[in-house]
Amino acid sequence: MAISLFSIAGRAMSASYAALQTTSHNVANASVQGYSRQRVEQEAVMGRRAGAGFIGAGVNVTTVSRAHSEFLTREARSSTSLAALDSTHLELLSSLEDAFPTGEGGVGQAVTDLFSAFSDLASYPADTSAREAVLARADELAQRFATAGEHIDALQSGVVTDLRNSVSSINQLSGNIARLNQEIAGLQAQGQAPNDLLDKRDQMLQELSGFLPITTIAADDGSVGVFTAGGQRLVLGKEAAKLEVQSDSLDPSRATLGLREANGTVIRLDSTALSAGGSVGAMLRFQNQDLVAARNSLGQMATALSARMNQQQARGLDLGSPSGAGQALFTDFVQQSQSGALTGRPDTRNSRDASGNPVATVEIHIDDASLLEAAEYTLETQADGSFVMTRGSDGERFLSADGSSFTRATVTPPATSDFHPGFTLAISGPPAPGDRFLLQPVGQSALNIRRVLDNPRGLAASAPITATATAGNTGTATVGSLTVTASSFDPTRKLQGTVTFTDDSGGYTYDWQQLDASNTVVASGTASGTWASGKAVDLDGFAELKLSGSPKAGDTIGIATTPYPGRNNGNAQALTALRTETLVGRDWTSGGNTGGATATDAYAAALADVGTRVQSAEFASDISSAAATAALERRDSVSGVDLDEEAARLLEFQKSYQAAAKVLQTAQAVFDALLDATSGR
Repeated sequence: MAISLFSIAGRAMSASYAALQTTSHNVANASVQGYSRQRVEQEAVMGRRAGAGFIGAGVNVTTVSRAHSEFLTREARSSTSLAALDSTHLELLSSLEDAFPTGEGGVGQAVTDLFSAFSDLASYPADTSAREAVLARADELAQRFATAGEHIDALQSGVVTDLRNSVSSINQLSGNIARLNQEIAGLQAQGQAPNDLLDKRDQMLQELSGFLPITTIAADDGSVGVFTAGGQRLVLGKEAAKLEVQSDSLDPSRATLGLREANGTVIRLDSTALSAGGSVGAMLRFQNQDLVAARNSLGQMATALSARMNQQQARGLDLGSPSGAGQALFTDFVQQSQSGALTGRPDTRNSRDASGNPVATVEIHIDDASLLEAAEYTLETQADGSFVMTRGSDGERFLSADGSSFTRATVTPPATSDFHPGFTLAISGPPAPGDRFLLQPVGQSALNIRRVLDNPRGLAASAPITATATAGNTGTATVGSLTVTASSFDPTRKLQGTVTFTDDSGGYTYDWQQLDASNTVVASGTASGTWASGKAVDLDGFAELKLSGSPKAGDTIGIATTPYPGRNNGNAQALTALRTETLVGRDWTSGGNTGGATATDAYAAALADVGTRVQSAEFASDISSAAATAALERRDSVSGVDLDEEAARLLEFQKSYQAAAKVLQTAQAVFDALLDATSGR
């Protein structure tokens, strides 16, 4: 009997001591991130059969378990990944706002200042200081565009650097998880779960989810498999694959992630799938969506504005001796593209010749800068030799037989099937089926725009032709304005023409001829039409004459080359009028281009777009951060350590231990009594 008491007391003391140790372990790790509360699991020892029934034999410690909910742990991991995505995205977008400053430092103010300088030039067309002011404002505008483009490129470079640092941390975490898998599997094979190692692994998985969207699958041996990017293996058992940062196959300035297998092959990961969570996902989303949109918005403005100003410059006369057509004020992206300088980026996996050069090339020829979209496109060759062009911003697809024209793959009324992006393609090679090209018609324009006119006298302030109402006219018509509308018009040739009104209802004829330097007629023509109030007189398609008042039959208006360009401000007025012209992002229709925005409105829209993105990201970050905090609290409510509760348990197990010790003392007394009885003392 005494021997049984000794056994029961020993087991009770051992169990109480184990509970005291475990509770002390909980107290010691109460502030350790990811630690799960542990408790000693006990069971009664099978009793000994006696005549009166079974007599208890004490207690055994079966295991030490941890308070853990796999569901809540997964929920916390998922919400942490989303919170990291949103918070990082917000941080990156906030830095993008610096590329679109408001007020005095912005592109919008520089555009306004340039138009104000043109207005001053219209008032004093021959004044050198007014001309120098125009060049200074033009240079400032180009610098503002370039600075914004450089800032965006710097952000892109920063994203690549941050991705490399993050990938280094990811590889370290995945390697540690793989080593823990091996250790846990070995220990669990001995029959008990290593709680502290399980907590450590869960904490590493939690940290990993802050970088990437991950899923885990538990194996029977206690290890977990970790997968990302829609199912690609990151950790399996004791093996961990290495992530690598690689250059995008279409744009080497951008980064993608690849997974290097044990055999050395690299699997490119889907950036869209990776963008579903984690800070790495936020960087890829920022790179592939936000930076692209910002770069293209600025490039669209730079290309359209420079093209339209250069076009209007070419329609006027400068102060040269003799006067000539105005030269380009800004970088001529249209002319450069027509000469083959703007090309599509070939995919690194495209077919190549024996020298390693791409077999096919694609030239982008801008033909109408006002139609250019703030977008980039991917061109892919089909099996039949035709092409599909996909717009990156929304995924809409356009079909083309040879790149000279496009139709929409899917037509949703009221849109027409024809699509005119403002450029055509010159494709040589020919490309093989599956070859791809990245088309960036405006992507680099903001970075590369420059003021290229240095001579103030080169500004074409003078209109090439003037209109004068004949003194003997009987009507009240006076000349309002005369604007050259045809890019093919040569302002250096002499022009002689007469508009004759044939009736009181506005009917007219226009006879004209052009002469070369020797006064030889090199071109002539006759046109007719009907004028109405608010309508311009069409000068045979190359100019428009607007009138004030009403003409009478027999009234004439003479059209002639401007005799004194230094005194004329017609083209300076036309340049000033570009302030209100919708020259950015117009839409093509069979009846003529429509819609669009002024240069300042386009910049305001770009500002608003970035601001909206920031506000949306801030809202999403607030929600996901709150959700992540709530998920962690739910997890910790199950597995966290409550010091008050642990303190109460310490007292409980202390008393239990003391009681077991008392049992042991009692057993000793009984044993001593037995010895005394049997020894005859």
